[in-house]
Amino acid sequence: MNKARLLLKYIEPYKWSAARNIAYNILSAIFALVSYTLVIPFLKILFNRIETVSDPGGFQFNLDYFGAAGKYYLYAFIDRFGEFNALILVCLIVVVASMLKNGFIFLANNSMAYIRACTVRDLREKMYHKVLRLPISFFTDARKGDVMTRISNDVQEIEVSVMSSLTMIFRDPLYILIFVIYLFITSYQLTLFALVLLPVSGWLIGKASRTLRSSSFIGQQHLGRLLSVVEETLTGLRIVKGFNAEEKMKKQFSEVNELYSKVFKRVTRKAYLASPISEFLSTIVLMILMYFGSALALKGSGNMGQEKLIAFLVVFSQILQPAKNITTGWFNIQKGMASIDRIDQILDAEEKMTEKENALPVSEFKDCIEFKGVWYGYNNEPILKDINLRILKGQTIAIVGKSGAGKSTLADLLPRFMDVDEGQITIDGIDIRDLKIRDLRSIMGIVSQQSILFNTTFKENIAFGVSNPDMDKVAEAARIANAHDFIIETEKGYENSVGEAGNKLSGGQRQRISIARAIMANPPVLILDEATSALDTESERLVQDAILKLMKNRTSVVIAHRLSTIQHADLIVVIDEGKIVETGTHSELMDKEEGYYRKLHSFQAI
Repeated sequence: MNKARLLLKYIEPYKWSAARNIAYNILSAIFALVSYTLVIPFLKILFNRIETVSDPGGFQFNLDYFGAAGKYYLYAFIDRFGEFNALILVCLIVVVASMLKNGFIFLANNSMAYIRACTVRDLREKMYHKVLRLPISFFTDARKGDVMTRISNDVQEIEVSVMSSLTMIFRDPLYILIFVIYLFITSYQLTLFALVLLPVSGWLIGKASRTLRSSSFIGQQHLGRLLSVVEETLTGLRIVKGFNAEEKMKKQFSEVNELYSKVFKRVTRKAYLASPISEFLSTIVLMILMYFGSALALKGSGNMGQEKLIAFLVVFSQILQPAKNITTGWFNIQKGMASIDRIDQILDAEEKMTEKENALPVSEFKDCIEFKGVWYGYNNEPILKDINLRILKGQTIAIVGKSGAGKSTLADLLPRFMDVDEGQITIDGIDIRDLKIRDLRSIMGIVSQQSILFNTTFKENIAFGVSNPDMDKVAEAARIANAHDFIIETEKGYENSVGEAGNKLSGGQRQRISIARAIMANPPVLILDEATSALDTESERLVQDAILKLMKNRTSVVIAHRLSTIQHADLIVVIDEGKIVETGTHSELMDKEEGYYRKLHSFQAI
């Protein structure tokens, strides 16, 4: 029921399209009923059983009047034009009624197609926007392939399984309701008998579909793992080939693929049960009704003649298809609900990085950044422990330590990629949690340890996040980062594509484009996380000179393994196991004979 409400919430913006769909379905059901009930006068004409009927008199809005008027005018038509022409008239009315019925079905389906397309579009956008809002820590455990599966396959599964079954919600119950009203008028005894049989059929069908949802959920999980293996293989193809691990990856893929195949077969088998079960049970119900209806007609009880019985069975048979559609739709919805559950896990994920309602704007950095008793951990394991640090405007702060000490985590806290567990980080005396996230990040430029580029042009990568960039400024940023020369040597220059994740470039070239991107943003605060780690000796020297020029008149937080690159820093902060163990300039720290920094420096010198 909660999932149904979730779907209705997505459909709500298109309620007028839904209302039109319902109106068209009602009209199509009425014209369908007209065409089916004309079997009675057709049979009466065919078997010459048209009785004389007196004039029904003035118009009255009731069934007795419509029945009497129909018989009267039909008899008058036969009396004047003959039985053969009367049969032609009945056939023409059936054709017109069928045309109108199918015309309204088309209009109803057209309205539903609009609802389906827009709802799935909105759901996919909602998923993508949620992914952008979630903190980076969420994706530490989440597989990229699984997240991609939820945005693509699970949303598509909802469109195929659930949204396509909305016809069952908006059309088939209306058909059944209108047809059942007619059947009650024709013979309430037979109709009541049919209504007793149908719930029994529904119970049997529901029992068969009970496990479909859980099986489908497991299947989607296996598909997510399958895509994760593919994503990892494509990302690490050079390593796979270099270490002759093709057979290992083949085995890993085959195992996951086989698991998905088994679950898929189980889900598909259960889904295919819907149609044969419903058709078989419908046939049983129809035969039982035919037997009891014939008994009533032969006895002449309940005003049930042969023509009425045939019309009753014809109309009742038309209920079976909508009932069958509802059954199939129920199976599909159960299958699709598993995808809704998986999507809900993303949509309902806690957004730890929330912005306060009255968050303060910030456009410049004036005085200092301060860490006050900062603690941060993951899965109950502390990564940073009681960090106290003051960074003045214009200073270059270098953070060093062995791998896993918490250097990159400390840098990630500044632009609020994660929030501290205890303590606070302030900018100009204001807690960064009180500032607008967009404004906070706009005053910071980031060059990460891994050079992240997008599959677009040099220009768009350098001007990433800048609206309507000036080409002269883009080129100037590239020159400062020593990237201009190799860019203009490409076929299209700045309009040349860098390839998927920058795979057309060398590691050094990718890193220089990343640095140019930070230069283009022109922020007052720079975060350089191992910014020169991917460069060769010559490129490192060129970029290091560019970075030194860039860092003038800016506040810089530099994370580095190569201690030779940060000897110019105003303050070096040494971190070990999440704690600050030493601070000072390069010369001050080197003067400590038993100092941790001096030990690191000696290791690198060796």
